[in-house]
Amino acid sequence: MALTPKTRPPSRRTLLRALGGGAVLGGLAGCGVPAAYVAPGDRAVADVSERDRRLRFANWPLYIDTDDNDATKRPTLDAFEKRTGIAVDYVEEINDNDEFFGKISPALMNHQQTGRDLIVISDWMCARFVRLGWVQRMDRSRQPNLAKSLDPLLSSPAFDPGRRFTVPWQSGITGIAYDRRRVGREIRRVSDLWAKDLKGRVTLLSGLDEAFALLMQGNGVDIRKWRADDFHQVCDQVQKHVAEGQIRRFTGNDYTKDLVSGDVLACQAYSGDVIQLQADNPDIRFVVPEEGAELWSDSLMIPNRARHKGNAERLIDYYYEPEVAAELAAWVNYVCPVPAARDVLAASKDKETAELAENPLIFPDGGMRERLVIARDIAAQERVEFAKRWNRIVGL
Repeated sequence: MALTPKTRPPSRRTLLRALGGGAVLGGLAGCGVPAAYVAPGDRAVADVSERDRRLRFANWPLYIDTDDNDATKRPTLDAFEKRTGIAVDYVEEINDNDEFFGKISPALMNHQQTGRDLIVISDWMCARFVRLGWVQRMDRSRQPNLAKSLDPLLSSPAFDPGRRFTVPWQSGITGIAYDRRRVGREIRRVSDLWAKDLKGRVTLLSGLDEAFALLMQGNGVDIRKWRADDFHQVCDQVQKHVAEGQIRRFTGNDYTKDLVSGDVLACQAYSGDVIQLQADNPDIRFVVPEEGAELWSDSLMIPNRARHKGNAERLIDYYYEPEVAAELAAWVNYVCPVPAARDVLAASKDKETAELAENPLIFPDGGMRERLVIARDIAAQERVEFAKRWNRIVGL
């Protein structure tokens, strides 16, 4: 398969919205309502993969490679179907974590099939599914590529030690983006957002799960084991900066428009978005602060009672072949969960593709990797209280 970077519409994270209409259902999951929990023995049904060679794969829009001349063709997926004879019904139906939770939770809490064999959602939401027992443990004997190729940084988050139930599809970094020419200096630390000359031209992310970790890191907190007091300290600080007019507003992915226009000089940002912005404006920089930044993933899971579990496990393992991971990385431009894909891209005869291997926002270098951490998720007993406080500050 030819490895060429693509000029794409905005990334799938552009479609995220702040915690809103799905908050009630999301809160239910976060609380771990006993009636919703599914015990291990009730999660699986007979797997028909051997005789029924298909699966249904639900993903976000703009989150897989497509053919330059025909957007309905997906080269890596097409190659999987040709190699294995497994037909993949690929559905771009996930636009929001809470919304999708609301769509499939009735089936899962009532021990019914969802009609999907494989889904991709953000790790903070994956944590809820794992706690509720709504996803199946994968058979790693069917996934030799995964065992060999998964980035160690991503291999054992607090909510799923050893990645028994979840597998990263793509990863990213929540850090700081800024316009170097307009700011006139480098930004190195989270505290730099509070400089007087940036007053009124700073934005933070509005989503609780997207925003809090980086701000805690600015206080020197190890986000792998943060405490409630750390969260409330961040809220106190953000309230103060709102009152002083330092923070222009809270955003979804529309921060990109403000940064491009110059209305905003510095903001919380996702690494994948900034790669796209830099193509048009090399003065836009992305920084992993000296205190560190959050490494997150959108992960693959097999819902309870999926009828094609074996086929789903095979597809997951396929995307952990370095050549396939490289093809996907060249298109989506997020942090690749397969470090070995870097050498594949570097060997490309296409100059632009080969340059992707040197992009630290796709393959973080050693110094950056030392500052990247996966945050522990918000625990069930914390979510309602924390969401209420954060949403009051943000104005949701």
